Amino acid sequence: MTALARARKYEPRKVPEVKVATSAMIASLAAEGYDTVSAPFGHALNAAAKDDPRIVGLSADLAKYTDLHIFAQENPDRFYQMGMAEQLLMSAAAGLAHEGFIPFATTYSVFASRRAYDFICMAIAEENLPVKIVCGLPGLTTGYGPSHQASEDLAIFRGLPNLTIIDPCDAADVTQMVPAMIAHDGPVYARLLRGKVANVIPRYKPDYRFELGRAQMIREGGDVLVVSSGIMTMRALDAAERLAKDGVDVAVLHCPTIKPLDSETILREAGKGRLLVTAENHTVVGGLGEAVAGTLLRAGVTPTFRQIGLPDQFLEAGALPTLHDMYGLSTEKVADQIKSWL
Repeated sequence: MTALARARKYEPRKVPEVKVATSAMIASLAAEGYDTVSAPFGHALNAAAKDDPRIVGLSADLAKYTDLHIFAQENPDRFYQMGMAEQLLMSAAAGLAHEGFIPFATTYSVFASRRAYDFICMAIAEENLPVKIVCGLPGLTTGYGPSHQASEDLAIFRGLPNLTIIDPCDAADVTQMVPAMIAHDGPVYARLLRGKVANVIPRYKPDYRFELGRAQMIREGGDVLVVSSGIMTMRALDAAERLAKDGVDVAVLHCPTIKPLDSETILREAGKGRLLVTAENHTVVGGLGEAVAGTLLRAGVTPTFRQIGLPDQFLEAGALPTLHDMYGLSTEKVADQIKSWL
């Protein structure tokens, strides 16, 4: 190493000056006015396991933080604690799938996507095994900084053949995605909302039913079409309510399945002459926004297109409300951004 290289390596890192509140490092997502459901994933998995002895649960020392502890308490003989070894977690899940089980492997999104990717690729996806990978703290749902913020997990996994990808909005999605994952004969990666999870979509669409691979219109509107996934569907719906007071009519198309993407519905709705905005709790690189953009361009459909998402950078640590406001994911920021594009 040259002297110049050493100087560059050890010089103090320049961090942009930002004011970040540091209390409540991991907080509940702001979801004022919505009812909540406690641990919908754990309870849905328990319900499914009563009728299907093939279901087993595995965790890398994070069962309590992925709501899998509820399954473990009810089914101790079908739960495997693998310790802090995500590669082993995925390899063991693959082995169980080879033996006819349907393993649900849970950890944090950062550990599955960054640390265990090669094991998921070679042991699970290439073999097209029915391993269900369910991961907490997706995107910006923790204030613990880059070590725990999975802002690029969708970009990492979208290119993996055979892998279905789900980004649920709320408790209804989480509850209903579990039986859909079990019925799907192949590997699935699902972003998980845990703890007390808001029940959002039923307020707008009481007859909503999660369907793998299908986008659904939750709110109609003539001026703007927001194509969203995950918690950003909640933000888009709340922003639409605010914008309606200013005479802006916003439609919200919820895409809980990122792969396979419901291209037919997206193209049909994109061809109606509205501003099209994608909204995702993920970096603007490689996620829902770019998946939608590619779909539009390949089909020759060219609406005015904008993206709401996280920037292509490592994010700050702090309280979630502060961070969501800083990075444009709060309801107010989403509404302001959409209005600025009209």
